[in-house]
Amino acid sequence: MCLGFFLLALLSLLGSATGDSVTLTPVPRTTALLQPDFTSSFLSGSRSGSSFNTRSGSGSGTQSFSNFTGSKDDRGTCVCSVALPDNTFPVERVERLEFTAHILSEKYQKELSKVKEYVQLIRIYEKKLVNLTVRVEIMEKDSISYTELDFELIKLEVKEMEKLIIRLKDGFSGSSEIVDQLEVEIRNMTLLVEKLETLDKNNVLAIRRDIVTLKNKLKECEASKSENAPVAPPAPAPGTCAHGGVVNISKPFVVRLNWRGFSYKYGAWGRDYSPENPDKGLYWVAPLNTDGRVLEYYRLYNTLDDLLLYKYSQEYRILYGQGGGTAVYKNSMYMNWYNTGNIAKVNLTTNKVSVTQNLPYAAYNNRFSYANVGWQDIDLAVDESGLWVIYSTEASTGNMVISKLNDTTLLVLNTWHTKQYKPSVSNAFIVCGVLYATRTLNTRTEEIFYYYDTNTGKEGRLNIIMQKMQENVQSINYHPFDQKLFVYNDGYLLNYDLIFKQEPH
Repeated sequence: MCLGFFLLALLSLLGSATGDSVTLTPVPRTTALLQPDFTSSFLSGSRSGSSFNTRSGSGSGTQSFSNFTGSKDDRGTCVCSVALPDNTFPVERVERLEFTAHILSEKYQKELSKVKEYVQLIRIYEKKLVNLTVRVEIMEKDSISYTELDFELIKLEVKEMEKLIIRLKDGFSGSSEIVDQLEVEIRNMTLLVEKLETLDKNNVLAIRRDIVTLKNKLKECEASKSENAPVAPPAPAPGTCAHGGVVNISKPFVVRLNWRGFSYKYGAWGRDYSPENPDKGLYWVAPLNTDGRVLEYYRLYNTLDDLLLYKYSQEYRILYGQGGGTAVYKNSMYMNWYNTGNIAKVNLTTNKVSVTQNLPYAAYNNRFSYANVGWQDIDLAVDESGLWVIYSTEASTGNMVISKLNDTTLLVLNTWHTKQYKPSVSNAFIVCGVLYATRTLNTRTEEIFYYYDTNTGKEGRLNIIMQKMQENVQSINYHPFDQKLFVYNDGYLLNYDLIFKQEPH
């Protein structure tokens, strides 16, 4: 009875758990169930494969429960144990799942509370960062000076936010894009504050020192000023020579890279000068080919703005130009004819050669070119009085020779011989009949170190520092009306303002 009722109850429980009806196949009742040898007979039935069968209500199949044991205790009570198959209902797995879910829930709640705390901190410091950004922008744009204390306060706030970011990064696990973004912004803010602190307009201490220095100089000037002090002479008028020569030069102004590109390091550029229309004239750019010798293409621009923007240009091609000693005067371009000692005059309106003339005894084809610049044995120049040529001869043993030319016929009008060796000079130009020669001091500095005055025949040394953007100066052209030098510097177009010695009238 014990075993039968137990199995009946067990099958009923399984049926209710699975939602199926269960049918019990009973075991015939025999007196052997109550006999002392029941256990052995029951166990032998278990070993022999005895089973109870259950059938689902749909009649789809039969499931066997053969993994059971039975015994009788001292009182004669039947004790049965049945081990259900695992695929019937995984109770132990469900219990483990519940336990794991409980642990994860606790961890989630703990991390969620941390995130809420960090979010509140981030919001607080985000407001501080916005406020700090506004303050820095005001300091950057405003003309009001700030003291060092203002910058120190800002630095303290930035350092405080940096400490918060370190805390957030240490406590955060997983994705931290917001924290990383805040860290980048704070780092940028630190660099901006340091940059602002170095700016003169916001460095009140430096400005105050400058103001004090200027006030002292002004007082000294007022104290030394006499009532009958002579009035300083005005600057020389453009295109005139009412001055005592070049005494200084401005810093270079970079116009731009030549229109053919960085590879075209050699060439020349300038502005056409005509005494009849001194304030007007085309801008011209003549880069040599990459061999540094052949002048094949040049461009003309009506205005400097057109040159800056590379628009409205006129481009021409020639097949006979050599070197960077080119000059433009009265709408004509003058150059050394390729592979000869001749000078060619080209009409810029028609791009046709109007005159060619041999320069007597001139060395050519790299015999006596400038230092670090090839194929410029014959260097044309323009000043207030007209067209000149700078060159060397075998008779001069390489020293510089200056000749004044007739710009129409290219015949030599007069010649002067100097004592300066041409290959030791980096370049040269002529102002008011005075030759000025340069030499290289280093990769960023030239020096106007020598002059020869054709008006007096005197020559001497100078010490005028000339800054440059690149290492080599390929050509220098002077414009009398603008009183500027147009320098071709390793492919870059530079110009300089000349400063003259003022002489009283």
